[in-house]
Amino acid sequence: MADLTATPGKRKVFIQTFGCQMNELDSGKMLRLLESDGYAAADDPGEADVILINTCSVREKPEQKVRSLLGRYKKLKRANDDLVIGVTGCYAQQAKGDLLRRFDDLDLVMGPDAIPRLPALLMDVRTNRSRELATEQLDRQDYPFTNDLVFREGRKVTAFVTIQKGCDNLCSFCIVPFTRGREVSRSADDVVDEVARLAAEGVKEVTFLGQNVNSYGLKKTTEPPFHELLARAAAVDGIERIRFTTSNPWDLDDGLVQLFADEPKLCSYFHLPVQAGADSMLSRMRRRHTRERYLQLVADLKAARPDLALSTDIIVGFPGETEDEHQATLSLLEQVRYDFIYSFKYSPRPYTHAVRKFEDDVPAATKKRRLKEIQDLQRTITDEWLVSWVGKTVPVLVEGPSKRDPEWLSGRIGQNWMVNFKAPERLVGSVVDVVITEALSNSLAGEVPTRESVARSALPILD
Repeated sequence: MADLTATPGKRKVFIQTFGCQMNELDSGKMLRLLESDGYAAADDPGEADVILINTCSVREKPEQKVRSLLGRYKKLKRANDDLVIGVTGCYAQQAKGDLLRRFDDLDLVMGPDAIPRLPALLMDVRTNRSRELATEQLDRQDYPFTNDLVFREGRKVTAFVTIQKGCDNLCSFCIVPFTRGREVSRSADDVVDEVARLAAEGVKEVTFLGQNVNSYGLKKTTEPPFHELLARAAAVDGIERIRFTTSNPWDLDDGLVQLFADEPKLCSYFHLPVQAGADSMLSRMRRRHTRERYLQLVADLKAARPDLALSTDIIVGFPGETEDEHQATLSLLEQVRYDFIYSFKYSPRPYTHAVRKFEDDVPAATKKRRLKEIQDLQRTITDEWLVSWVGKTVPVLVEGPSKRDPEWLSGRIGQNWMVNFKAPERLVGSVVDVVITEALSNSLAGEVPTRESVARSALPILD
């Protein structure tokens, strides 16, 4: 949801976002397009002329939220016949015209590829009193990546940059190829140009986004491999940190591993989805890696960057999952010792191989129990990682006021953990050394060395 103050006299748009960082970036792009068309951001749906729900379809829960929100916004529509309500994103792409048929008060259904057309679509809705469906997927040979600068949560310290969209892998559980389309790599020159423009605006850290970023360039031989694109971005003056997400293990090559050894601007964090710990499960999921190969990649990455933090995705209760296969996933967590994980119960997704070929045969109670066992084990491992930071001095890129306390500042270390600490607001945008003093549930707290704490640190004093 945009965190900006609306300008009096302008039409107002309220955007509610579910899902991944790609959706967050898409919402930012939609807001920028509408701002250019004379709109301003609304802080509340009740004051909006346009409400857009930007959706995810990877799991069932976001769909349930959409249905609930549309029911709530129906009351606003009854009070304001000029209100335009739209559903955008992956669930819109999945459901298409069914959404318009099911919800009479819905005016617009728009997939991710139609984002550049948003102002024109809203104009058609208003001018013609029409209901618009825009879910055509564009040909990947001519895919027009938008080049709008979008900053994370309205800040100019960090930013997302799209380098690739879509996926050709067709893992049996995954709906992404059907909602985001075929895999397309953006021009490297365009990517580096956008990074340079972001740096000129004061951005210090960029995160490259795509459904499978380390496949960048593999289907478009005119573009360099992913690690070379990262190296080009790291050479841009003003950029101090680079991150990326997400990746598939089978596209992780030696060049990217070596870059972790050679390029200090590449953050010490890697999200490397594994999904399950048993080869039999990986085969049914159509994952093109084995447990052994995955563990070798982890070992190679840790050898290149010993302080590397790892996260992953885990699905429990996939069709046919046995207790032995579940135990294999638990043992993988013990072996790798991820910093944190994203874990979910399997839910059938339309169009996928799994929904066509497999019965969803793991009982709900078993899924619930297995998910709890996964999460309880990971909670223990995560807590140990967090506690291990206490007493260490770490460089933190200060992003802005802390959500925990607006009188504090917050920022991330290279390993992606958020750190909250008291310091002057003038430090926003700077990389500051912080002494970690406390491990919280999902973040860290610390202090910047002052005259009072200098005896405990050889760091420069903050006056």
